Amino acid sequence: MQKKQNRKLPSFILCIVLIVATALLTTGCNGNAENQPSAAAETNVPSDGSVLGTGSTQFTFTVVDIDGGETQFEIHTDKTTVGEALTELGLISGEDSEYGLYVQTVNGISADYDKDGVYWAFYVNGEYAQTGVDSTPVEEGGSYSFKAEK
Repeated sequence: MQKKQNRKLPSFILCIVLIVATALLTTGCNGNAENQPSAAAETNVPSDGSVLGTGSTQFTFTVVDIDGGETQFEIHTDKTTVGEALTELGLISGEDSEYGLYVQTVNGISADYDKDGVYWAFYVNGEYAQTGVDSTPVEEGGSYSFKAEK
């Protein structure tokens, strides 16, 4: 009787170890990570429909991810350019270049053109922007968006 119980104990321990390992592996996985190239979602990113900032000028800001999912914000600011307003709120970030701000991350989602050909396209009132985000003046009631494009 003693030998039979001794054989069950290692099997029981092995089952527990496998269950814990499986739980740890699945907890760290993001189910849609493959759908968002170079995506790094941040936990402090505001949710859809958020009203952000303070200031006398209001505009709409929309983010469209590579899968077409949209997140829209109402922005209030006293900044003079869209880039200043969005950077101050942590909605965009990137690198300064000779052409202005090269936006690489929008609403916590990063795009890396060199890696997978995805980039952030900037739109003003539904039209592809003729200026960079950091040189586009804020217009009361305007509509600005970044769309991940390939």
